[in-house]
Amino acid sequence: MRWPIHVAVATFATLVTSSTASPAATTAAPAPPAEFTASPKTGPGGTAFRDYPHVRIYNAPNASIADASARMLESAYSCFVDNLGWRSTGLSFNQKTDGGPWYKLNVYRVDDLPGAAANTGTDGGTGLSFLNVVTKYLTVPSITVHEFGHALTYAARVWINQTKTGAWWETVAQFVADTFITSDVCRAARTAYAQADDGPTMMDLKKVLGDAFQAIVDGTRSPAKGEPTANYYQAWPLFVYLFYNPDDHAPLRNHAVFPGVWTQYAANSDETPLHVLARILAAPGSTSIQALVGRYWARMAFVDIGHPSAHALYLAQRKSISYAVLDSMAAGHTGAYRVKAARQPRYMGASIVPLKAAGTTVSVNITASAPYTATLVTRRPTASGRSSNCSYTDVLHGTAQITVSAGDELALVVANTPDQLLSYDPFNMPAAANRGLDYQVQLTGATPGGW
Repeated sequence: MRWPIHVAVATFATLVTSSTASPAATTAAPAPPAEFTASPKTGPGGTAFRDYPHVRIYNAPNASIADASARMLESAYSCFVDNLGWRSTGLSFNQKTDGGPWYKLNVYRVDDLPGAAANTGTDGGTGLSFLNVVTKYLTVPSITVHEFGHALTYAARVWINQTKTGAWWETVAQFVADTFITSDVCRAARTAYAQADDGPTMMDLKKVLGDAFQAIVDGTRSPAKGEPTANYYQAWPLFVYLFYNPDDHAPLRNHAVFPGVWTQYAANSDETPLHVLARILAAPGSTSIQALVGRYWARMAFVDIGHPSAHALYLAQRKSISYAVLDSMAAGHTGAYRVKAARQPRYMGASIVPLKAAGTTVSVNITASAPYTATLVTRRPTASGRSSNCSYTDVLHGTAQITVSAGDELALVVANTPDQLLSYDPFNMPAAANRGLDYQVQLTGATPGGW
């Protein structure tokens, strides 16, 4: 398997000076104690540390930095574990029960980590993770809380030693960090620990939208010439869409995607997270994973996924994003276009095509080489710049038609959504995951064009 190498930081509480003594082990309890037990043998250990309720920070440059780092992760713990109900980082991944004992997460300040700001190690004996953080990143949430996301994934247990979830660890960790920084669901926890509120999103829209044709999670580390770089650090807006659930899918209510992708994972199955999501969505009256992925990409056309600040970022950046997806077909085929070979959407990826309307009616007719999910998206700009005034029209049996008004912004989104999910390792992409969807589209009343 690939156990990710990552980083995290601390939690806030009463300070204790350094000591080499190891406290007595905590007995199992129905609820976690206010202060967890230290685990000095998890990681390299040491005698210079400061203790907090859920973490121990080693070798911080001074008490002020240790305390600031601790407040950050104590805040993150409060949001994700106490408020959202994720499995505690204090629980061993070797135990199946959640009744304790609970141990502090060790965070080690280090001078340098070649090629990394921080990383996460594990102790197979204790079943606990520990974090190594370069000094200057101890108080940076995009780094430290990202690593805390890895600690949460280790605590969840079931993705460990599962090859096909390997790249998704980074996707989850990025989602955790951005949610902590930006989301209303973490606001109370941020306030309680004096954390900055409503920070800037980490979303990389130039990658997510500009390379939307890539497989939905691609961990390719050494792409061939002309191939795009991996997207597994940038693909996390999918989790934003699932978490906020703007389409109100019943199985995803109350932020159920987490910890659902772990609690519903078939033990030792080496299945992909998409297989888990398909099972979560299997309730009567719900939607298919293919339709859900198609609607995710449709909403990404204008970044209308429920995120509090990403739509504003989109408006600021969209003129710099590449949407060159279609080629005009030969003379005599007015309004006919074919997807560029190099931009054919791959497994669960998509084409996002801005359209310029020429009248009040726009219609599309699509023919494709394989199953797909397509949507016509309309956005009516408002003075506030909000994205909630988007509408979505499904392309059914290859056709759709909409009526547009002056000022409306339009997009056609075509997602590659095969009937059968692939069991694939994003770090070792099979040909099937990189096979593009070849399609043609006949446009009436509109032409492809940027915003």
